Amino acid sequence: MIKMIALDLDNTLLNSDKKISIANQETLKVLHEQGISVVLCTGRPINAVWPYVEQLALLGPNDYTITFNGGMVVKNDDQSVLNQKSLSKADFDLIHQFAFDYQLPLDILDFKQVYELTDLVKSTYKEVLNSPLEFVPMDYADLPDKEYSKAIMSEQVATLDQARTDLPAEITDSYQIVRSQPKIMEFLPKNMSKAYGLEILLHHLELDFENLMAFGDAENDQEMLKAAHIGVAMDNASDEIKAIADDVTLNHDEDGVAVYLHHYFNM
Repeated sequence: MIKMIALDLDNTLLNSDKKISIANQETLKVLHEQGISVVLCTGRPINAVWPYVEQLALLGPNDYTITFNGGMVVKNDDQSVLNQKSLSKADFDLIHQFAFDYQLPLDILDFKQVYELTDLVKSTYKEVLNSPLEFVPMDYADLPDKEYSKAIMSEQVATLDQARTDLPAEITDSYQIVRSQPKIMEFLPKNMSKAYGLEILLHHLELDFENLMAFGDAENDQEMLKAAHIGVAMDNASDEIKAIADDVTLNHDEDGVAVYLHHYFNM
């Protein structure tokens, strides 16, 4: 029995205007009121998705959000942390050197803000993300020695395609590397994924993947789509993502989430 619905945001739950449609909102609220957990699964921190949490009224004692692509599981009502997996500053040395050598941009995120590395090529992450996150310009050498969530490389699609081809094994073996959007490549702790965070949350709520339905469209959604009892790809997803999903729904501008849920739950 499905008792949890996990939802990617960009190009899945959110339409092209970065909004949750009325149809998606109303459908998810009805299911949530019936006792089904609704969990937003995103690469962003909780403060950057809080308006969506509030819009869906996901503020009960058992409401959680998966942030940083699984790196942090946050309890919504008090924003306490159920689980967190981090990287140290030294863990970014390899990818920083690669970005420097290949004249590529890099942003590094802790669990609250983004550090724009000013000793490298200027990043487009702030414009592409279009989210109310705090961006702090800083040289890599001046980054404080503390816990971080991930690094981001934001560039044109062809540039990122080439960068991924050029990555040496030393780097690909050191990070979980995913494209969360065509113009965003993320460097996460090894073996990190939305499925990792969801497994922790499911166990905490005394559920398992047999109770999970997941919606997504991008490479960073593939683990949760595979793990879920029902993994649903959006019609705007790549052929590779559609191939691993159990089903495909309409695209993110056609209320694909709501349409699928209405059909599945006979609403």
